[in-house]
Amino acid sequence: MRYVRFDDQGSASWGILINDDTIQPLSAAPYLGGSAQGRPVSLQSVRLLAPCEPSKIVAVGKNYHDHIQEFDSQVPETPILFLKPTTSLNDPFSPIKLPPQSLTSQVDYEGELALVIGRKACRVSAAESSDYVFGYTCLNDVTARDVQRQDGQWTRAKGMDGFAPVGPLLTDEVDPANLAIRTRLNGKIMQESSTSLLIWPVNELIAFISESMTVLPGDVITTGTPSGVGPMQAGDVVEVSIEGIGVLRNSVE
Repeated sequence: MRYVRFDDQGSASWGILINDDTIQPLSAAPYLGGSAQGRPVSLQSVRLLAPCEPSKIVAVGKNYHDHIQEFDSQVPETPILFLKPTTSLNDPFSPIKLPPQSLTSQVDYEGELALVIGRKACRVSAAESSDYVFGYTCLNDVTARDVQRQDGQWTRAKGMDGFAPVGPLLTDEVDPANLAIRTRLNGKIMQESSTSLLIWPVNELIAFISESMTVLPGDVITTGTPSGVGPMQAGDVVEVSIEGIGVLRNSVE
């Protein structure tokens, strides 16, 4: 199934994308048992929202060898985790608003595969982890790179308002083990890879994360970015596309 979250005349709702241009509204988030409610609406008549309502966004750093190499650093022994606050959540097709120049002068894109948790997960094994995934989506882990270098840790650099665009939809129809992922800046391919090259695949990430923190329905886990990250400027358009999911497109202001 393909799910979307949308704003229809000021009211946020979930729905099933029943074809390329029609949404069947749901009574609640699908991972909370929402069922069909009301008449179908046109996709063109609504504004898409991030397809998640997380209590937290758990992000993973340094999970592609080529990305590690472009920063000339060591492969970590275990996944590196950091949190992005819910205030960093941004919608598909909404602008990424650059912070003041006094705060940062280099804001980078980072295209990633993300997943949304469907069941409360605490200390689950890698073998059973797929039972806890509701679906997959695209995420841009926007990063103030100069702030990251300055701070020596990542919270402020990656947690600024609007620094986590997610979408455009959430789907359970893909296999996360081998998906093509690309990031385009103004139409030019800047990142191109496959999730088959993840150092720690999705099942291992869920096991590792849930060993130390409980993840709740609606929470987002994002899996890391391949090489090719780089800066965005006002007026740019950045697109993160993942095979079988779609294109997350945001302008930069």
